[in-house]
Amino acid sequence: MGRQVISSYTTTGHCHSRMRLSTSDIRELNLFKYYRLVRKWACKTYNLTDADLELLIYLDCKKHFTRNEFIDGTYTYSWDKNRWERLRRDGWIEAWRHRNRTTIKYSIYKVSFKGQQLISRIYRILLAEEDLPTSTRSKFFNNKSYTDKVYNKAIDDMIKDKDR
Repeated sequence: MGRQVISSYTTTGHCHSRMRLSTSDIRELNLFKYYRLVRKWACKTYNLTDADLELLIYLDCKKHFTRNEFIDGTYTYSWDKNRWERLRRDGWIEAWRHRNRTTIKYSIYKVSFKGQQLISRIYRILLAEEDLPTSTRSKFFNNKSYTDKVYNKAIDDMIKDKDR
């Protein structure tokens, strides 16, 4: 399999520069080393399921999507008939353009600003540009259960990891 081309665009939409990433480049970044821990933190902190979070990441990559494209994106996740309404109600998905019943036949949606901020924060944490929060306000640091204590230890180890 060849190398994937990643393009960087300016605000005007013109391609600024190109860099190629290989599997070894991604491996050297240790990008997925703490993915599970970061995903668990995000889901617990923001009251999302693993499938909800991963679906939001997928939809954010698409930029704009229809309700049918959302349904197509859910095929690989466990069935949850309330997922669409819950994500909309909780402010993770918002309408980008509403249908008008004449020229626009269906509404177009996007991941909300709140969702985009969460996904960007996850990327920053995975790239070691930011650490997971360790304050007492964090849901992980309440130490109410054995699982919380295990995650706290894992977060401490992640923060201390020099090769992150």
